[in-house]
Amino acid sequence: MRYVLHLSYFGKNYSGWQRQDNALSVQEEVENTLSTLLKNKTELTGCGRTDSGVHAHNFYAHFDTESPLPKELLYHANSVLCSDITLHGIISVPHDWHARFSAVKRSYRYYISLVKNPFMRDFSWQTPYSLDINSMKLAADTLKDYNDFTSFARLHGGQKTNFCTIKNVGFTQKNNTLIFEISADRFLRNMVRAIVGTLVDVGRGYLSTSEFISIIEDKDRSSAGASAPAQGLFLTSVEYNPTLGKEHYKNVEDFPYL
Repeated sequence: MRYVLHLSYFGKNYSGWQRQDNALSVQEEVENTLSTLLKNKTELTGCGRTDSGVHAHNFYAHFDTESPLPKELLYHANSVLCSDITLHGIISVPHDWHARFSAVKRSYRYYISLVKNPFMRDFSWQTPYSLDINSMKLAADTLKDYNDFTSFARLHGGQKTNFCTIKNVGFTQKNNTLIFEISADRFLRNMVRAIVGTLVDVGRGYLSTSEFISIIEDKDRSSAGASAPAQGLFLTSVEYNPTLGKEHYKNVEDFPYL
């Protein structure tokens, strides 16, 4: 039997989702908890990888087990897990359902705090710069015209191809927070943070829109700007076909709360 976990996590204290030999990961924490409660080694396959320090509003991971799940497994798992990780649901899915390969769209948000705010320091990039937001919006919109994002891919990131199809991209502003949102069929390692870092260079007046386009067309990571800090990035949603249903999605529209 195959099940999918729906969870959220605060990534500050973790090396990312994926289990690693010498660093604490979200995957390791959840796998250890499930293995203890199910009294059998349980391995998870996640919908993707998040970098060290990155957060997730809606993350999905599947696992297989031959035994029926015990009652109140969700309650007991959340009791054992630290407060950085919350399991929202456990859903029975067909055996060929895959957390990563059944996904058709992923969405990220990056939060830039336009003012110094101690309550947002773990959830945003508090830039000390004056930003031309309209220029950033114009540059971001050009991303939809391309599908090769080598310039924003981590070198030696392990990806087989640097092609992605961007479905939506843009900026909105909520109070003193600038929110960059991007959706695509897939993402490269470090891609969103590299894009945001380069767009901030546009906002600071270091790059024009035409120069931003040239960076994309260069297909060279050294042409782009530095990656934005990890703490501002959230995986907000993953969409599947067939859908898991609205009840297995946490609304992110009320964040940030201030």
